[in-house]
Amino acid sequence: MAAMRDAYHEELAALTDRLVEMTRLVRSAMSRGTTALLDADLQLAESVISQDNEVDRLHQELEASIFELMALQQPVAVDLRAVITALRMAADLERMGDLAEHIAKLARMRHPESAIPAALRDTFVEMGAIAENLITKAGSCIASRDIELAKELEEDDDAMDRRHRRLFRILLSKDWEHGIEAAIDITLAGRYYERYADHAVRVARDVVYLVTGTRDVDAIPG
Repeated sequence: MAAMRDAYHEELAALTDRLVEMTRLVRSAMSRGTTALLDADLQLAESVISQDNEVDRLHQELEASIFELMALQQPVAVDLRAVITALRMAADLERMGDLAEHIAKLARMRHPESAIPAALRDTFVEMGAIAENLITKAGSCIASRDIELAKELEEDDDAMDRRHRRLFRILLSKDWEHGIEAAIDITLAGRYYERYADHAVRVARDVVYLVTGTRDVDAIPG
């Protein structure tokens, strides 16, 4: 019986390892996707698009492991929270991989030109850096279950939202001179980064829920 319980907890720990690996993959995808977008790097864009299959594979493996655990072990209490939050986090991470892929596809579509006008390059550099910081912290939260670090992601997401709003102010200004096609590209790209950040925050909130049993981050003492 003890050996069975040990194996069970090893399987639970393996879920965490898979989630952390997914964060590494989607961080790499976002980093390379941003570079492809800004530099019109077709080869890099193609690598992001092709490697999204790896994120999807990990997601499917994790889902299968969770369903098997639930069927065979019938987890309760904290263990049940662990498998439920792992399932939710995997879905968010898979979606983040898709969003990085969308950015790469935008880069591919506009190649050999960059989809980002020079005047907005710095804003997208900042958004890419925020996105990478968010997923790095999310991975650390999953591995360490550090709720103080998880709470930081809310502030980082606010920084992303400010850049997103800045894009719209520029797009709607009378000085916009890059045409409708570029405006559509900017709108799409900005939305991809903003949604990527939102999913990272959802992952952090699931870590908070796993540790505390509540999703109300503000109710947790600092």
